[in-house]
Amino acid sequence: MNEEDYRDDEDFGEEPEEESRGMGFLDHLEELRWTLFKCLGIFLAAVIAVAIFLVPATHLLNRPMRIAMSATGLEGQGLFMVSPMGVFSVVVQVCFLGGLGLAMPFMLFFLGRFIAPALKPEELKVLLPACAGTFFLFLGGACFSYFFLVPEALKFAIRLNVMFGFEVLWSADRYYGLLVWTVLGLGFCFQLPLVVYVLVFLRVIGTDKLRKARPYMIVLFFFLGALLTPTWDPITQSMVALPMWLLYEISLFFAAKLEAKREKEIEEALADIEEDEEWMD
Repeated sequence: MNEEDYRDDEDFGEEPEEESRGMGFLDHLEELRWTLFKCLGIFLAAVIAVAIFLVPATHLLNRPMRIAMSATGLEGQGLFMVSPMGVFSVVVQVCFLGGLGLAMPFMLFFLGRFIAPALKPEELKVLLPACAGTFFLFLGGACFSYFFLVPEALKFAIRLNVMFGFEVLWSADRYYGLLVWTVLGLGFCFQLPLVVYVLVFLRVIGTDKLRKARPYMIVLFFFLGALLTPTWDPITQSMVALPMWLLYEISLFFAAKLEAKREKEIEEALADIEEDEEWMD
């Protein structure tokens, strides 16, 4: 076989490899498409489920308002609607955001299955705990907001209105929008420890930089507290900012332990290499 025939055979052998790579990329896109379809499907199913049980869901959402009103002596007062079409805003907000909250664990599972083949073994070990941690941290933030933050903030707002002699009348669409956004917003904010730990685990950022950024993060926490709470008073803002600050410090603690463990492993590996070199000499 001459050199030209050899080159022809070599070129012929390269074509299937390029085709297989192209097919692999297309298969990857197809898997992404089905992952997005499954996320969309579970989200729509959750929205429909919330819509079916919309009336019991609204009674459940009224609980913080009833607690606040009973604690301030305004029992019996309910919500009102200003606009004739305002009820549709309530339905959309409750169904959309409630469906998002219900579907999030399943969406995280589907996304985790999609990215799992591309991860290294050490990255794959943290995937399942990260998904579980995301769900439980979100649930913890949402419960903290629903059972404690929103009722306390509403009590403060009612007492302030009564002190100035204002009549307390709350619009249904604004109340539900405030409640749902506050609950979901705080649930997402409680993801901070997991985000910090994963970034340190992937070596994107180190704990030294995170410690230097502590003053800026505290300002950010109080800013988020102002955005997520119904009132702008410092007490209510502190109810959001202080738990987030505590979670940030907890994340720094575990991230520092992770870095210390890595440094110890590196030192042990270097010590083993030095021992092998001495034995060879």
